[in-house]
Amino acid sequence: MPHVKQINHVAVVVDDMEKALAFWRDALGMELQELRDVPAEKSQVAFLPLPGSEVELVQPTTDDSGIAKYLAKRGPGMHHICLEVDDIEGMMVQLKEKGIRLINDEPRTAADGKKYAFIHPESTSGVLVELYQI
Repeated sequence: MPHVKQINHVAVVVDDMEKALAFWRDALGMELQELRDVPAEKSQVAFLPLPGSEVELVQPTTDDSGIAKYLAKRGPGMHHICLEVDDIEGMMVQLKEKGIRLINDEPRTAADGKKYAFIHPESTSGVLVELYQI
């Protein structure tokens, strides 16, 4: 039976990366490990690691991306929580069997080889949840 291993990251959507970094990096003292463009998601992501997890700041790079639409509708703030799982395909089957609405029918593969999929907030009391398998 697949299970959740840990919280992998918390993602925060921002409209101004430098302003966000002024808080997370400069005020809190968190290390900025990497600032990466993610063309597949039409976004720029800042990775700020913590022991066992990280904070990701996500800024849209186009006006037509999903992140841009989210930002226009809801404004900056918490975007999603990411749960690391040991078997993403098995977890997706298990969730579907329990009537949970998934955004992705199949896991997607990131540039670094990690598999990911999203669970619709309608099934999670309003929180966008990402599943991640490393």
